[in-house]
Amino acid sequence: MSTCRIDHLAIVAPTLQAGSDALHAQLGVRPQPGGQHARMGTHNLLLRLGEALYLEVIAVDPGVPAPPRARWFELDRLAADAPPRLACWVARTDDIAAAVAATAAVPVGEVLPMSRGGFGWRITVPADGSLPLGGAAPTLIQWDTPAHPASTLEDLGCTLVALELQHPEPARVQALLDRLGLAEPAVTLTVREAPVPGLLAWVRTAAGLRSLG
Repeated sequence: MSTCRIDHLAIVAPTLQAGSDALHAQLGVRPQPGGQHARMGTHNLLLRLGEALYLEVIAVDPGVPAPPRARWFELDRLAADAPPRLACWVARTDDIAAAVAATAAVPVGEVLPMSRGGFGWRITVPADGSLPLGGAAPTLIQWDTPAHPASTLEDLGCTLVALELQHPEPARVQALLDRLGLAEPAVTLTVREAPVPGLLAWVRTAAGLRSLG
């Protein structure tokens, strides 16, 4: 199986405005408009973090009907007054079927086709919309269009330099990364034991190193 790479991070928020405000407070920049995910009833904002790496702020889209299934990233469980949070990360592969097979010990969900504007991709989504290992395990994605979203975004001087995966069973998370062949030369990826699953990202900005999570 080919090596997986970090593709993007996801901040879940009750509204895009709340997510944009939180990101501005933490990094000093505002994410750019993304688009709608018709199949999931969500929409997003995007921030470039590298040549093929970005961050999305994602929220329920109040202007469209609720989908007939659970939304991804546990958005259906997010309270209207919940603070935006770095909830999960997404790993890119060019063989999503093989990547899913490699994660058999940690079910990541079924592979669903998705689209937003001119982009098309396949992504793993659990039927109940949950986050694998509470977000410490990656969601898997395979892009089916040649351009990567990060290449279309303005460079606001933000670069992901480190990502820490936190979980009560760090060995389980590390074993999963090993099975996926997860490698990201430009980002320091570590796994740490913690009472509850979580993520901590370090982003280099024009104003210095800032943390998310």
